[in-house]
Amino acid sequence: MIAPIGLDRLQDALASPRSLLELAVTALCLLVALAIDRRIERAHGARGDATRIPGSVARLAFPLVGLGLIYIASTLWRHHAGNPFFLAIATPLLIALTAIRMLVYALRRLFPAQAWLPASEFAIGTAAWGLVILYFLGVLPEIASTLDELVIPIGKSQVSVLTILEGIVVVVVTLVVTLWISGLLEQRLSRATQLDANVRVLLSKSIRALLIVVGMLVALQAVGFDLTLLTVFGGALGVGIGLGLQKLASNYIAGFTILLDRSIRLGDMVTVDGRTGSVSKVTARYVVVRSLDGLEAIVPNETLVTTTVINHSYTSSEIRIALPVQISYDSDVEAALALLVDIAKREPRVLGGDRAPGAFVVGFADNGISLELGVWIDDPHNGQLNLRSALNRAIRAEFNARGIRFPFPQREVRIVGGTPP
Repeated sequence: MIAPIGLDRLQDALASPRSLLELAVTALCLLVALAIDRRIERAHGARGDATRIPGSVARLAFPLVGLGLIYIASTLWRHHAGNPFFLAIATPLLIALTAIRMLVYALRRLFPAQAWLPASEFAIGTAAWGLVILYFLGVLPEIASTLDELVIPIGKSQVSVLTILEGIVVVVVTLVVTLWISGLLEQRLSRATQLDANVRVLLSKSIRALLIVVGMLVALQAVGFDLTLLTVFGGALGVGIGLGLQKLASNYIAGFTILLDRSIRLGDMVTVDGRTGSVSKVTARYVVVRSLDGLEAIVPNETLVTTTVINHSYTSSEIRIALPVQISYDSDVEAALALLVDIAKREPRVLGGDRAPGAFVVGFADNGISLELGVWIDDPHNGQLNLRSALNRAIRAEFNARGIRFPFPQREVRIVGGTPP
């Protein structure tokens, strides 16, 4: 970091041919860094998720490459031509740009798809560049000295405004770096297809929580916060969880239990609390069950742990569908059974082999003989009602064509004692 400069030094530097050459070298380094950044951006956009370059690294390509080139150029210039001027100015500017992009990336990770985010990004960039300009003009040290003289009484100690602002900056920077590292690890885990989906979710969330806790502890220690005070806060937090946050805590504990035992996974077809659908999202607090009609139910994890959940695809995605059929007593039962099996075999979704369809005589009812057609499918996520409808329509058409009649309720009324007058 260079010392603050004045306008007179800038004018003297522009009047020197050697400084103009240094300015050209600085511009050349920045142009090369910009070209490399554009190339990385095009490669990242063309390959999408298949690229090996994470999006967070691609954002920092220009300032990081620029810092590297500026450092090499500054070393060579200092060795052959003396102390650099413009190269030294470019270094804090690139550091400020790196900080801006890291803050923007952290905001995108914390608050995705928020309308106020573009305005916040502009405010962060403006504030960072403003601080750099104030530093170069020599105003920022005076502002820092004034803020250091302003003290705020906190208990028995006096804390300056500058110390408070420095602590906020340290906490924010630590949080940004933590989120950046956790984002890189989450992207790496998302591409680890050899791991189970629940294991990837559990590892990413555990690593994220651990890094945030460690980062906050490091930041608090850096600003001089007494970490022994956290024991009192931890006790108060435990009382709060025991009294008012027990439901929330139980949902989180149940969520980690589900992720560990892998009883419910992404894509499973489940029936819980009267809702049937596929699991589209698993979080530490709830599970999203998307039904076949497009409705999404947010089911708390505690419900999944304390109630019975029907998992249609826990060990296998194959399920059996039973269709009851009733024929009249004067119909040919054997022909009806063979026709039911033949109709089921025509459906492409019905499995064959060991899971071939079968027809059975269930019993003898008041109005007719009860039959059942059993079929197996391996794609329950595509729905059952459409298959039932197709089979029932085919059964009605084939039975009518073959003379197999469906019974209807009949009642006989007998009058005892003769016909009344």
